[in-house]
Amino acid sequence: MDHPHQETLVRRIGRSWLATGCLAIACLVVDTTSLSGQESWLQGLFARRPEIASRDSAAMMRLVRPLSERVDQSVIQVFSGGRIVALGTIVSADGYAVTKYSELSAAPISVRVPSGKKVPARVSAVRPANDLALLKLDGSEPETWDIKPANFASVEPPTGSFVITPDRDGYALGLGTLGVRARHVGHRGRLGVTFYDGSTEPPIVQTVYPSSGASDAGLQDGDRILKINGQQMSGSKSAITTLGRFYPGEVVKLTIMRGDDTLELDARMRDQTVLMESQNDAKVNGPRNARLSGFDQVIQHDTVLAPNQCGGPILDSDGNIIGVNIARAGRVVTYALPSALVSAEMVSMLDEARRQ
Repeated sequence: MDHPHQETLVRRIGRSWLATGCLAIACLVVDTTSLSGQESWLQGLFARRPEIASRDSAAMMRLVRPLSERVDQSVIQVFSGGRIVALGTIVSADGYAVTKYSELSAAPISVRVPSGKKVPARVSAVRPANDLALLKLDGSEPETWDIKPANFASVEPPTGSFVITPDRDGYALGLGTLGVRARHVGHRGRLGVTFYDGSTEPPIVQTVYPSSGASDAGLQDGDRILKINGQQMSGSKSAITTLGRFYPGEVVKLTIMRGDDTLELDARMRDQTVLMESQNDAKVNGPRNARLSGFDQVIQHDTVLAPNQCGGPILDSDGNIIGVNIARAGRVVTYALPSALVSAEMVSMLDEARRQ
């Protein structure tokens, strides 16, 4: 910063600017019959200030960049199987980071650290209930990584507050508002099949839904499921109960009987919301994470992120880290785990990893 008070000034101007711009944008989406007296005023506002017509505009991103830059040493990019799958948040000076667990589907795992280097990493602990994984960075010369542990704030901003998602390089990925206070989101993992009723025989598949994990795995109508992850199945209820324990994105191993043949299939659980949506809904929502549900607590905001931009921190308008983005659940629906939950899981995972 050129001046010690510049950052504070930027935040003050930013809040005023964002409030003016987003208030105007909000006015545009209400019933147009209520805008007759304001129409000319709104048109004049956007004519004078075209840069605030979009909250994700370059002008807006430049405005909030000083806040994003404050945490650029705490954000990493996560690769699995050679492709970018998530962001991550540095949580300790000795090279531990948290990220989105369900995206780590292929080895090897590596990360791009703030200095730009790409280093190998491994999973040291997981918390499936909140889709969190703890990574340990294993590259050489850790003093060159330029990392700094994230400092999670203990407060939760009120509904309607502005939130900022920073990228690895100090830029902002997007700007949004908190729409819902912290709440539980139960998981809706589904294999994508129905069974014939039966209490003693192996459960028999009645229907396989298209575009489901069962369909992708090659499961067919009439297949008999003998085991799920090695557990013997004795009837349809046992299969339904067992499958109901798995989160969206998890892979289950099915041992099936097809005619006289015994086969092994790996099937990925899908979120019920995705399975039940229409083609038009899918087109509107765009690509989303495989794991959209099943979190102890989330705060919801409307920042538009790509699925592989989850796992990094989210900031309030003062630059405090208030949580970790965990799922793109819809076109303008992003879930973040609040700081209190992340901090508790982080402490537990670090303790587990360091005792290994």
